[in-house]
Amino acid sequence: MRSVLAIAWVELKRFLADRSNIFFVFIFPLALVAVIGWQFGGGGPGARVSVVAPEGEARTALVQSWEDAVLAVTVRDSAEQLRDDVARGDAQVGVVLSDDAARAFEDGERMEVQIIQGTGSQAPAVAQAVRSQTEAVASEARQVGALAGLADPATARDALSDASSAVPGPRLLVQEPEDPLAEEFSGAGQFDVGASGQLLLFIFMSALTASVAIIQARRDGVIRRTVAAPVTTGQTMVGLTLGRLVIALFQGVYIMVASAVLFGVEWGNLWVTMVVVLTFALVASGAALLVGVLVDNEGAASGLSVGLGLVLAALGGSMLPLELFPDRLRTVAHLTPHAWGYDALADIQRRDAGLLDVLPEVGALLAMAVVVLTLGSLALRRSLSRAM
Repeated sequence: MRSVLAIAWVELKRFLADRSNIFFVFIFPLALVAVIGWQFGGGGPGARVSVVAPEGEARTALVQSWEDAVLAVTVRDSAEQLRDDVARGDAQVGVVLSDDAARAFEDGERMEVQIIQGTGSQAPAVAQAVRSQTEAVASEARQVGALAGLADPATARDALSDASSAVPGPRLLVQEPEDPLAEEFSGAGQFDVGASGQLLLFIFMSALTASVAIIQARRDGVIRRTVAAPVTTGQTMVGLTLGRLVIALFQGVYIMVASAVLFGVEWGNLWVTMVVVLTFALVASGAALLVGVLVDNEGAASGLSVGLGLVLAALGGSMLPLELFPDRLRTVAHLTPHAWGYDALADIQRRDAGLLDVLPEVGALLAMAVVVLTLGSLALRRSLSRAM
């Protein structure tokens, strides 16, 4: 077992030692997640507001007013957190209430707030609702201040509340999506769809491009020396296969962690997501073995890996969501592992699916993994027998 792990560890180090992978493994996937999210991501349903304000009457009154208008309000500790919410699409509008504005509210004077509007389709409507509710709260505070000389503030506020109850304040009505396509994407964050697609694309691509290392090892006699060492053929086969799997998992875990930290991507149930990633990585590892053993030229293997990875990713929904595919093309797409992985991740991210809910997708991926790993192992055994 130690020999198998040592071979897998060497394979991972060889992969990370390639300087070209610094861009394609660590930078390029996140750049694509950002571009797709900023260009196409609309955020999930609902009207969300982030606010930064000191504790006190002003914040309490504003938050209560916005919640009465069916706005989901999140209180942040700093303006940087608020701007991050708006930039990531986690909030359509951000509101900054300074200490001076809060004191002005308490003194019954004019209160000024800073409203930061996002770029989503709902942002203008949410911003208008925030302005209307804020004006109503500020107006009531000024009226209470004007009546303070005639009655105590509590009595004046109750009287104004009774007078305004006959005329309800403005409310934001968010129309639920009526078409099936909109319902499919409900629950998805701005960067979620792009992140899941790039996760599958680069897991498969990284595993395939790592097949070049097998060709180099065959050419340089590394495999021949490995077989000559006190290591069995079976251990060598398992070690090389495990090395491809470790590379694929490394790429997947990196994208998941980095996208969650930088873009707030929600991956749902982490353990179920990792089951899907593991089964998909097994398919990628088997495909990498086939390419690494059957192709003798490094340039041809690199070109085949990139071409095959991009074609399968495009057909499997990693570049354009499967929901936008025609029915016939969607059926053809499920000949690829990417489509099954896409369906499973979509259920986990958008509909909080558990392991039982994604068992059909996981089963399909396992079946594909068995086929390609079997073929790859047979080809690798034949190659190792020639090296002995």
